Amino acid sequence: MILQGALYIVATPIGHLEDITLRARQILSAVDRIAAEDTRHSLHLLKHLGIEKPVVSLHEHNEKEKALKLLEPLQQGASLALISDAGTPLISDPGYHLVRLAHEQDIKVVPIPGACALIVALCASGLATDKFVFEGFLSAKPTSRHKQLENLIKETRTLIFFEAPHRVLATLETMRVIFGDQRQATLARELTKTFETIRHATLRELWEWVSNHPMQQRGEFVILLAGASKPVQDTLSAETQRILKRLLAELPLKQATRLAADITGIPKGLLYEEALALKRASEL
Repeated sequence: MILQGALYIVATPIGHLEDITLRARQILSAVDRIAAEDTRHSLHLLKHLGIEKPVVSLHEHNEKEKALKLLEPLQQGASLALISDAGTPLISDPGYHLVRLAHEQDIKVVPIPGACALIVALCASGLATDKFVFEGFLSAKPTSRHKQLENLIKETRTLIFFEAPHRVLATLETMRVIFGDQRQATLARELTKTFETIRHATLRELWEWVSNHPMQQRGEFVILLAGASKPVQDTLSAETQRILKRLLAELPLKQATRLAADITGIPKGLLYEEALALKRASEL
């Protein structure tokens, strides 16, 4: 039974079309309209399900403009379903403004659960699942991406990221620098699709594997990292700082950090953070 004047947030398959839930199918068949991120993509799913409904576009470039207009009929008792290209709407996808506005207008919001790539990847990752943090897509700009990852060095929860195919190799390389070659990680590619790949290894092993297999650089990716094994000390010893300063005076930052890790046995990611701080201080 469908509610009048309700906004339904409907999860759809992330790949395999048979992963649609019975309830999702029933709701999509019953609502008056469907808002979709890419109408062409969604029409393919709806055709597969045998559903014919008016479908309107709602994406990141028009959401603020269209949200109010889409909700107007709901005040009169109509119903609307929001879907994304794949998986659960609003997870690194449009819909936030629409849902927030619906709450502001006292319109009932009804979630219809289903597939979600980050949860599917986490369950199959072999990493800790009791506590995790989802960071979505990292910045496309190398410098910003580097800083984002630096801020997560001390994070003890499992880290989850989405990544685009043309950046996955560069992101793995940056993660090696920040977190160290031996940090455990899982690369999940094309989940539930024909060429699904889930590989658990160290960051270095994953980077080498993706580098040597160009086919593994295609598709949609979830990257998962083990959290820091224990709380990282806030300050390094005076002797370690002295070694870092001496190496930084003679070598590039990455090289100095790598050599300092070999000398002291301290994780490269922590030393890199300290080296950055020392370098910035010297430039003031």
